[in-house]
Amino acid sequence: MRRLMESLLVLAVIGADLAVAQSKLPNTPVREVTEDYFGTKVMDPYRWLENTKDPEVAAWMKAQNDYTRAVLASIPGRDQLLDRIKTLDNAGSVVSGLQVWGGRYFYFKTEPGSDNRKLYTRDNPNAAERLLVDPEKLTTADGEHFSIDYFQPSLDGKYVAYGISPGGSEDSVLHVIESATGKVLSDTIDRAQFGQPNWLPDGSFFYTRTQKLPPDAPPTAKYQKLRSYHHVLGTDPDTETAVFGYQVSPDVKVTEDDFPMVGFSPGAPKYLLGLLLHGVKREVDLYATTLQGDASAKMMWKKVADEADAVTDFNSHGDSLYLLSHKDASRFKVLRTSLENPDLAHATTVVPPSDRVVVGIAAASDALYVQDLDGGIGRLRRLRYHGGAIQPVKLPFDGAIQSLFANPTESGAWLELTSWTKSPLWYSLDANSGNLTDTRLVAPSPVDYSQVESEEVKAKSADGTMVPLSIVHKRGITLDGSHPAWLEGYGSYGITLSPTFRPTLLAFFERGGVFAVAHARGGGEYGEDWHLSGQKLTKQHTIDDMLAGAQYLIEHKYTSAAHLAGEGTSAGGITIGGAITQRPDLFGAALIRVGDSDSLRSELMASGPANIPEFGTVKDRDGFKALYAMDAYQHVKPNTAYPAILLTTGANDPRVAPWQAAKMAARLQASTNSGKPVLLRVDYDAGHGLGSTKTQRDEEQADEIAFLFWQLGEPEIQPAQAHK
Repeated sequence: MRRLMESLLVLAVIGADLAVAQSKLPNTPVREVTEDYFGTKVMDPYRWLENTKDPEVAAWMKAQNDYTRAVLASIPGRDQLLDRIKTLDNAGSVVSGLQVWGGRYFYFKTEPGSDNRKLYTRDNPNAAERLLVDPEKLTTADGEHFSIDYFQPSLDGKYVAYGISPGGSEDSVLHVIESATGKVLSDTIDRAQFGQPNWLPDGSFFYTRTQKLPPDAPPTAKYQKLRSYHHVLGTDPDTETAVFGYQVSPDVKVTEDDFPMVGFSPGAPKYLLGLLLHGVKREVDLYATTLQGDASAKMMWKKVADEADAVTDFNSHGDSLYLLSHKDASRFKVLRTSLENPDLAHATTVVPPSDRVVVGIAAASDALYVQDLDGGIGRLRRLRYHGGAIQPVKLPFDGAIQSLFANPTESGAWLELTSWTKSPLWYSLDANSGNLTDTRLVAPSPVDYSQVESEEVKAKSADGTMVPLSIVHKRGITLDGSHPAWLEGYGSYGITLSPTFRPTLLAFFERGGVFAVAHARGGGEYGEDWHLSGQKLTKQHTIDDMLAGAQYLIEHKYTSAAHLAGEGTSAGGITIGGAITQRPDLFGAALIRVGDSDSLRSELMASGPANIPEFGTVKDRDGFKALYAMDAYQHVKPNTAYPAILLTTGANDPRVAPWQAAKMAARLQASTNSGKPVLLRVDYDAGHGLGSTKTQRDEEQADEIAFLFWQLGEPEIQPAQAHK
């Protein structure tokens, strides 16, 4: 998620080796804007690039992208890498998002040869699968693609509500399809990016909708004043009355930046739950009410929890409400209270805090299933509702639980297991035997990772903290400092970078590449303390942890500075941006992918208000201090030898505005004296990446790996001679 950089850009030399005579970087005027924040004057030479609707800015970005495309296309071996990546990406199927309702299985699937994930169903675990929704059929004549953002089956599996959006924009329009026939109903609800459809037993559902904005509304208004509605099939959504959210219920305190949702569980059929998300903040406000005959009527809500209770997840069964909380428990605990008379002050602790991090809970008919992170390894436990000690569930291998699903009306659970070197498989858990069975929804990947291994080590950060570092590479590599290495860092929102099988990375490993992940503070690897240690005024720890990972790889001779690349995506733009501006000497190259680079200006984006809880606001002194310190754009220094940098953005990005990448690219291009390229790649049919097609992802990865191999010195990915 973020921003850009400084002055006139004239790159007479593109890298040490490659020149593209037929295209040139555009001239980038400096138009200085100076602002005073609590006595600190901050200069912004490229503020004008924030107006992406201005024809001058649009032309500048197109010229940048045209130049980048010419450079990347000229890298020897880039097309061969793309062919290899496509082969790997099409070698097997990918299944995600499994849900089981009314005995039917529903899931996303991307098959070899298909370009986007599609929605499938099976009438039972052993039945043949049927295609329900194929977004590829919606592609327009001019090539704009559509993607499925989410889906939610009805409780009996008869219907599925799903969101469709164009061009990776995530601007979902909610539709409903009949599972048995594939008939799409007439119901169409726009402004449903955060639709979160939640069905009732009568076949109606609750959903959340953004407000209808006038053309002159500021970007920050897009996700403000949200409300939840009750929808009866066949009803015009514009005639429906809000039941929860902004200025709906006097007994519910809702700010204009809160995200409301209404939930129903068939495991607790007497109740409704109202949920308020405070932007990206994990702690939620929770309200409960008794479900009456008319779900559209005004409801009397009772508060169950607020931010001070530190609740981040919840599930219900009967009259019991189970809550995951980190209050006085950095690694989380599970509480139980009554839905009829909720009282968290006297709640029962059913899963006490321990060395494990409890990352989620799922309620089935037989038990509460508790998902843990134990030293980086995914674990699962089962807590029966009617007494007895919590029991571990034996998993087939040590790895990550990528997904966990339980149906409140059925026993057992379904989970997706994977690791750095094992492709994901979906298992069903039998509640009686405790055995896990492969559902065979997806076969093991045919991509051969038998010669790839992973290591888990720890690197010492600047303050002495030992930071987990995952390292993946071919077996038997010689540790002589010669290998091209790719270090990823994130560290925000309490998100954990769990082991993930990436078949297309084999194209990197086959040429001796080393891939690593720094599990930086700001993430959730060690609970809430780990998260808070890389947030706002402590964000420097996130950057230090990334640098510690880089130094470990160099000191232990996996690579050297000249052969090391750093990468940060989205909020990871802060991480990699800080790393290259503070220690440009540690990296030969960097990828800033849809990255937050200009943090001082981030709260002016559409997603900006929602991110204030994580990063801060310039409206208060400490918030400004934190944001200025983490703003990579503001820390780009003139006449500095920066590594080669590829910045990417999607023109339809709803999370990190494209001007973030534009400004950062401009300032780096004007400031670097290393002779290495700074390139801006723009995908005009993409957003933040969530709705990108397989072709788009493959093209982007081919560009990234070719760029890294070129800049990190891979012999076969070099031009025949240097061009000056």
